[in-house]
Amino acid sequence: MSSGWFKPQGSIAHADGPMAISAEEAGWTYSGLIVIDRDCVIDLSEPTLGDREAIVLPLSAREVKVTVTVNGEATTYTLAGREGVFAAVSDWLYVTRGAHLEFADVHGEVAILTAKAQVDHPIVHTPAADVAVEVRGGGRATRQVTNIATPDSFAGADRINVCEVITPGGNWSSWPPHRHDGIDGCPTTNEEIYYFRIGTQESLHGTPQGEGLFHVYTVDGSVDETVMIRDGDTYLVPEGYHGPTAAAPDYPMYFLNVLAGPGEDRTMAFCDDPNHHWIRATWDDLDPRLPMTSAEGRLR
Repeated sequence: MSSGWFKPQGSIAHADGPMAISAEEAGWTYSGLIVIDRDCVIDLSEPTLGDREAIVLPLSAREVKVTVTVNGEATTYTLAGREGVFAAVSDWLYVTRGAHLEFADVHGEVAILTAKAQVDHPIVHTPAADVAVEVRGGGRATRQVTNIATPDSFAGADRINVCEVITPGGNWSSWPPHRHDGIDGCPTTNEEIYYFRIGTQESLHGTPQGEGLFHVYTVDGSVDETVMIRDGDTYLVPEGYHGPTAAAPDYPMYFLNVLAGPGEDRTMAFCDDPNHHWIRATWDDLDPRLPMTSAEGRLR
């Protein structure tokens, strides 16, 4: 039986872009994601978005103008962006609750990642050169993690956590399988969204023929599904172990994550599946194909 958490490309398209999912639409409380590909207005004070803080992140757009209006004061920011998610690390913008966002000169994808927040923080534009990139895992579980707004990389947010992951063709991410659902002794609760772009060895962004796999299973066994992931798909993770996220040979996989939950302290903590936790101790080498991108551009 399908969980209903998998949203194939096109199934949650909206007037201004390829996908949008609010917390209400997801059936939970905190995390949301909108991807636009044209000039438009996003109003974080609208009832469907509630009291949302946001991260604005170009995925495949350059020189994007964002006019942010808060309490009647408007400021325009220009995001340098990038040609695609496999092309470079991008700069990004943190936006506080209740902001009115007007986008101009959008020619490509821009993500607006949202989280229900209780505290206001200043608007911050972070240049690509200041974005932390790490190589995580080992062997065929080596991946690149770009820490956009995680607790260790950015303190100026209330609840939102955002990162990007690039998995070279043939490698696994989300491994060992882990969860953060507050169930059965796992202390962390975070709702998580995955937005996928699947490329080729040469592509700077996604490509229609790209494929990969994603596995999710719950503690009580009510959900245990492995889905074929294609370019532009979305998967919601309200609970359960997730992993592996498997990139097919010769098809590098990118996914964008937003996580948020009810805890007073932002956290990216998780609980490994105890059957597979031992794997971490076996990692003694890194895949030389990583890191794949930096602020300067494509590395490999």
